[in-house]
Amino acid sequence: MKSPSFGFSREGVPFAALCALLTLSLAFLECATGTAVMFVLTFFVVHFFRDPERVAPKGPGMAISPADGKVCKVGMAKDPITGKQRKVVCVFMNVFSVHVNRAPVDGEVEVIKYFPGKFLNASLDKASEDNERLAMSIRGIEGGDWTVVQIAGLIARRIVCWAEEGDQLARGQRFGLIKFGSRVDLYLPDAYDVSVHVGEQVFAGQTVLARRK
Repeated sequence: MKSPSFGFSREGVPFAALCALLTLSLAFLECATGTAVMFVLTFFVVHFFRDPERVAPKGPGMAISPADGKVCKVGMAKDPITGKQRKVVCVFMNVFSVHVNRAPVDGEVEVIKYFPGKFLNASLDKASEDNERLAMSIRGIEGGDWTVVQIAGLIARRIVCWAEEGDQLARGQRFGLIKFGSRVDLYLPDAYDVSVHVGEQVFAGQTVLARRK
């Protein structure tokens, strides 16, 4: 699996470099308004692609959040890989969230499947089935199958997954990101109970989303 840059995601380097170049060019041309606008945009891009260090909680029988954001759904839904109804926790990321995604558990990547689709508001229920998305199945070291789904939204139209089938992931390890806001769904094994509620703010690699019964 490609190793991401720490502190700032390498996926954001082209965007940040372009914005910085335009800012300097406008400053050289003494265009105050344009320079100010581009400076703010550059700051936004750098902020968006930040990739802070996180320390995952230790201990057996737990799964952590794969994404920063707010829990927008806790319930049952059809797993895009197995086709079965399973418990799911959905985390909506706005444009101000950290957008690097992390593995919820220790385990092996078994299946990665891409689904083309629409770009609806990712906070809507139907986004799980209608939007462009990438699903990754993880066989947990402690047992159980987990499915993590990266879902594109209105602004986010670029899903990035560094993981490959057969990779071994550690809990809290970076595996991808979604550019410019979206949502991540986590499907749980039956042996686990959800430990968060709708509206709760969660953090990738830190917040415990589920615990073993």
